[in-house]
Amino acid sequence: MPSVEVLRVTGGRRLSGEVRLSGAKNSVLKLMAATLLAPGTSVISNVPEILDVEIMGELLRRLGCEVAHNPEKATVTITVPERPDHRADYDLVRRMRASICVLGPLVSRVGAADVALPGGDNIGSRGLDMHVDGLRRMGADVTSEHGYLLAHSPGRLVGAETWLDFPSVGATETILMAAVLAEGTTVIDNAAREPEIVDICEMLQAMGARIDGVGTSTLTIEGVEALQPVSHATVPDRIVAGTWAVAAAITQGDITVRDARADHLSIALEKLGTAGAQVDILDDGFRVRMDRRPAAVDIVTLPYPGFPTDLQPQFIALNSVAEGAALVTENLFEARFRFVQELARLGAEVRTDGHHALVRGRSALSGAPVEATDIRAGAGLVLAGLVAEGTTTVYGVGHIDRGYAGFVPALRSIGADVVREEVSEA
Repeated sequence: MPSVEVLRVTGGRRLSGEVRLSGAKNSVLKLMAATLLAPGTSVISNVPEILDVEIMGELLRRLGCEVAHNPEKATVTITVPERPDHRADYDLVRRMRASICVLGPLVSRVGAADVALPGGDNIGSRGLDMHVDGLRRMGADVTSEHGYLLAHSPGRLVGAETWLDFPSVGATETILMAAVLAEGTTVIDNAAREPEIVDICEMLQAMGARIDGVGTSTLTIEGVEALQPVSHATVPDRIVAGTWAVAAAITQGDITVRDARADHLSIALEKLGTAGAQVDILDDGFRVRMDRRPAAVDIVTLPYPGFPTDLQPQFIALNSVAEGAALVTENLFEARFRFVQELARLGAEVRTDGHHALVRGRSALSGAPVEATDIRAGAGLVLAGLVAEGTTTVYGVGHIDRGYAGFVPALRSIGADVVREEVSEA
């Protein structure tokens, strides 16, 4: 009988202690793709030990790169050939949506990219129309055949002005990485402003790219003829940092998060303060303390610098045991609320209507088997399990592994009763 891995979380422990962050999942994969823009050897440090890094490494190997991942040193060394291959196959792309980020570098560098249409987390539709429109404006011929996005450019891409209907992180990355080697000037209006975008821009600048407006909604890129390989440290993972902050608040604990950027979490930390937590900003991170039951807080997800959608499930978990009721509004991914069906199995009172969820806090949750449907849903369910009576068994651990490096050991180090086990699949 086949087996699956689960997390068994026994609630009732107050978490206290210190954790250290690694680099951001939402940045490191794009940094790895960006190395395709320059032949030679690049080294990326502060790399999280997560499954997606291995998947991206295998994708780059199939494109002809040499990839060496050293988890102990938290580095990935990538040697890019003079002319990489240009086909990203479905068997890898379906496992990780971020695979699409090789599209821009390949079209710009070798004039072609055949990338399978991506899979990834089941949190709603995330179309590629803006990616395609941006590449077409720069002269690429882009079609879709047999489940693949085929992009070709007979010569060097040409700079163009692009207005994004929505500040899409993925579209900003694709157009940005295509533009750095294009001829002339590219302007991206309504560009995404996330810290992970800034991280990619800073790496590209170190490679020799000319980019103005970094961190703003208008990026201006002057194309250059060639880029050089670099060494670059990944920005800290603000979503993992936010998850630890919520863990402190929901367990009425005291957690110090090191190697973090508190300025990347301003609104989330402010919301925890509203919930009753004491938040102290440190030189290398922050500390969150909570000595009472949290108060319910309303949440509205928005593109950065607004409240991050990737922290929405964790805050719903917090609100499920808070005093009072809170309204959570999800403006980015329509299927993000799927996880509340699992949270309800723990006794949470959550009613959804379109992109709104009304959460009425309960004095206690009750442990039960639940299924993680995506990375952040998995984190939210673990947090809920930390305060549920009895044991919560979380299935779908593979999702959590994609976003949280060493999650169980870190939880145990600050007092959580969490174990990872193999169980027979029914």
